[in-house]
Amino acid sequence: MVPYLLWCCLPFVSLRNVNRYLIPLLAAAFLSCNAVAAGTHKAHAAKAAVVSEVTKDGEPNIQSSGVLVLDATTGQTLYSKNADHTAPIASITKLMTAMVVLDSKLPLDEVIEITRDDLDIVKGTRSRLPIGSHFRRDDLMRLALMASDNQAASALGRTYPGGLPAFVESMNRKAQSLGLQQTHYVDSSGLSPGNVSSAQDLGKLVGEASKYDLIREYTTTGAVNVTLPESKRKLNFVNTNALVRASDWKIGLSKTGFINEAGKCLVMQAMIANQPIVIVLLDSWGRLTRIGDAQRIRRWLEANPSRLAVSQLRPG
Repeated sequence: MVPYLLWCCLPFVSLRNVNRYLIPLLAAAFLSCNAVAAGTHKAHAAKAAVVSEVTKDGEPNIQSSGVLVLDATTGQTLYSKNADHTAPIASITKLMTAMVVLDSKLPLDEVIEITRDDLDIVKGTRSRLPIGSHFRRDDLMRLALMASDNQAASALGRTYPGGLPAFVESMNRKAQSLGLQQTHYVDSSGLSPGNVSSAQDLGKLVGEASKYDLIREYTTTGAVNVTLPESKRKLNFVNTNALVRASDWKIGLSKTGFINEAGKCLVMQAMIANQPIVIVLLDSWGRLTRIGDAQRIRRWLEANPSRLAVSQLRPG
């Protein structure tokens, strides 16, 4: 309508006044049309973003590409989707990093310096830990697990006896000892897409990581204040899993991950319908997809207690 009116008025506008009147009106009309189109697009996108709770078969409508849901006590699989597909796992890697650090029995109170060797030259991510600052090994492990800090994870691997190559070798040796046949590591942070696994393997990894008290504690800490040793400046770090900070979830272990090649990933052990449940979500796209998938899995299990009937029958 606006362009039509402008066209009708064109004969009455002198050439001298084209720049003064007509061009601004045309620009306004163009922006108005674009705004309407953008609003329509957003409305359609919002409508498309609504995801139904279950499929026509009564299964949870999960958007993540690789999924595993299992009973943590019996190991019974409750739901799976492409669970045997190998894919990059991003910072889920840091669970194995913490396990190797704790297995090494290195002193947790040993002071470690953050150096330029810890800078991310793979993805260019930033850290809030200044180069030259010093932290206890225990603090670095906490920040790597809770806030997924990449420099902290790098420093943990770099200061292992034999350096990062020896640390990565220990990570892969540990994976083999746990029977993780589709799992391979190339760094301690997960920044490289060469860190790969499957939902099936990660279900086992979560079970093993849950045996470490500090891993359970650090991955479920909602937030922590850190005082930089040199400047005495205080920084607040929060857990990368928003569900940890939600009062209606009982989470025993949690780790998130993201690089472009992996999509958004999430592994958790949580109490659902009075059962310890392991959830593995790989290659989720969209800012809240993995959170939405976890919520749908929880509601699906709570609405279908019969799914847990078999696992509730304990031997003996």
